[in-house]
Amino acid sequence: MEPSFASYAAHSSQTRGRLHPEPSAAPRSEFQRYRDRIIHSTAFRRLEYKTQVFVNHEGDLFRTRLTHSLEVAQIGRTIARLLGLNEDLVEAVALAHDLGDTPFGHAGQDALNACMREHGGFEHNLQSLRVVDLLEERYAEFDGLNLTFEAREGILKHCSLGNAEKLGDIGARFLNKQQPSLEAQIANLADEIAYNNHDVDDGLRSGLITLEHLMEVQLFARHLGEVRSHYPVLNGRRVVTETVRRMINTLILDLVNTTRINIENSGVQTLDDVRAAPPLAAFSPALLDEHRELKRFLHRHLYRHYKVARMSAKASRIITDLYTAFTGDARLLPPEHQARESLEGARAVADYIAGMTDRYAMREHRRIFAVEEIYG
Repeated sequence: MEPSFASYAAHSSQTRGRLHPEPSAAPRSEFQRYRDRIIHSTAFRRLEYKTQVFVNHEGDLFRTRLTHSLEVAQIGRTIARLLGLNEDLVEAVALAHDLGDTPFGHAGQDALNACMREHGGFEHNLQSLRVVDLLEERYAEFDGLNLTFEAREGILKHCSLGNAEKLGDIGARFLNKQQPSLEAQIANLADEIAYNNHDVDDGLRSGLITLEHLMEVQLFARHLGEVRSHYPVLNGRRVVTETVRRMINTLILDLVNTTRINIENSGVQTLDDVRAAPPLAAFSPALLDEHRELKRFLHRHLYRHYKVARMSAKASRIITDLYTAFTGDARLLPPEHQARESLEGARAVADYIAGMTDRYAMREHRRIFAVEEIYG
C-alpha cells in the first residue's frame, strides 16, 4: 500500500498503464517495481563507465553518469518528500534519465546526432526511452523494462515535435503543450541542481577552475563567504565540499518553497490539473538568475576549457569513426548487432554505439583502426 500523498501526486494504483500487461507487483508498488528494474538493468550498470564531464580514466574521484544519477535520485527524493509527492516515481525517473546517453558525454551525443542527421538524428532522452521500451533484454515475455506511462513520460523530458508525433500517447504532451507530472518536473530540476553543483566540485578538483574564478559567481561567492565566516581556519577540500553542500541546500529549499506557492496559487487538485497547468516546479526569480549565472560560468570556464575541448575532439572522432565503419561494413559489428542492422540499418548502429561505455568505445576503435590489433 502506498503512503499518503498529496491529491495532485502520481499514484501507481492509478497509473495510465504499461506497454504489456503484467500481474500486480504486490507488496511493492508499481513505481517501486520499476525503480528496481532500472537498478538491475544492463544500461544502468554501464553508467559507471560513461563520462559526466571527465572521461572515467582521467581520475577515480570524478563523477560518472552512474554517480550523477544516484545524486539526482537523492536530491529528487528529498524534494518529493517535502512536497508530498511520490518519491518512488521521482527516484525511478532520476535513475533512468541518462540510460540512453552515449559514451563521452555531450561530445559523444553531438557526434552521434551529426552522424544520424539523415536518419532522424539522435536525442539522448528519446534513446533513454528506447532503452527501457525496447533495448533491454531481461524478461521472457517482452522487450525492454515495461515501465508505466508515468515513468516513461518523466524519462522523455525533451523531444522534438517530429519525434513526438511518432510516439503516440507518450509524445502527446509535447504537441498539446501540456506538462508531465510534478514528479517528472522535480526530477528534471533535481538533475540541474546535481550537475551544476557537482560539476563545480569536479572542476575545482581537476584544477581547470579555481576558487578565485568562482568568486565572480554570486551563488558560489555568497556561500563561500558563509563558510569562511563560520570556519576561518578551514582549508582544502573541506572548504569546497562545505560550500557546494550549502549551495545545494539553498537551491532545494528555494525550489520547494517556490513550487509550494505555485501549487497553491494554481489551485491544482489532481494530476490531470497538473498536466493542464503551466510548469509548477520552479526556482524563485532571484535564485533562478543566480543558478543561470552559475551555468554560464561552467560553460565558459569548464565545458569550453581547452583541455575539455581536446578530450571532446578525440571523443567526437572515435564516435564518428565507429559509425562510419559500422554503417560502411556491417560485418564489423558483433553478430547480434549485425542481425539488427539488417532490419533497422543506421538506427541499430546508433543503438550499439550509444550503449558503449567510454573504455569500450576506445577499445572498439583500437580493434578496428589500430594496426597492431589485427585479431581484435
